[in-house]
Amino acid sequence: MNDRRDGDKHDPPSPSDDDGDGDSSPEGPMPSSSDGVGSDVPPGDGIDPDESAEQAQGNAETVTPEQRRDSSGTTSTGGTDPGDDVPSPSENPIRWFLNTRNGSVLLFKDIASSIAIVAVIGLVLFTISGVWPPLVAIESGSMEPHMQKGDLVFLMENERLASSEAVAAGVVTHEVGQQTGYTKFGDYGDVIIFRPDGQERTPIIHRAHIYVEEGENWYDRADGEHLQADSCDDLSSCPAPHDGFVTKGDNPSTNQHYDQDNRYQVVKPEWVEGTAEVRVPYLGCIRLEFSGTASCRV
Repeated sequence: MNDRRDGDKHDPPSPSDDDGDGDSSPEGPMPSSSDGVGSDVPPGDGIDPDESAEQAQGNAETVTPEQRRDSSGTTSTGGTDPGDDVPSPSENPIRWFLNTRNGSVLLFKDIASSIAIVAVIGLVLFTISGVWPPLVAIESGSMEPHMQKGDLVFLMENERLASSEAVAAGVVTHEVGQQTGYTKFGDYGDVIIFRPDGQERTPIIHRAHIYVEEGENWYDRADGEHLQADSCDDLSSCPAPHDGFVTKGDNPSTNQHYDQDNRYQVVKPEWVEGTAEVRVPYLGCIRLEFSGTASCRV
């Protein structure tokens, strides 16, 4: 028999106290931790499979019944599904209404929010204009070509932000506009909206041409092209029964004569509801169609 001596090439490597240049123990490679650094695990300190199974079973038993939200067996901790936090209507109706995904409630919210937005816009416009409603739809062609049927017109309270050229009630007449160059909507003077003869009926939107005083014979001041009468005596509102405006539509075909040429009374300042400031083409057609007062369709 051959004797094996220390240092023989057949001898197994001995443990070393060195930092280990690749040396290994007789029992195989050392266990490694998750960070790649070797660690010493004493015998018997490993994980017992039976103990691990018991621990997993104990953890499963800690799941509360409240966490089992549905019949499929899945558990929820309340972080993913927004519907988990919605109470029943009987428990908290307000919170349910605010958080529910019910289709009817969502439709109601959409309609209510749209109405609220329109109301806010209307309130802002009223605050600016001082007139309610602040928007009117043109129902006829009496102001063509400067205003069209179906236009939506923004009004301003006639004495709010009035021009220095206004003769009365914050209104600049066509007569004064010719002298000063003041124009609105393609012609001289302001376009006003008024209730004819002060009656509670559909307002009229026409241009203010002349301001007359009570008892005045305004026939001589008027433009003869816009009169059918031959004298003041032929006009029902001449001499003027009170202070006010003589008005006329801009349409040269359908409104050739003054409104006060035996049609309406001289417009008192208190009958004026506002002056036209801005028009939006065609937008008034929506209102006319829904109200049934007129139609923009040819």
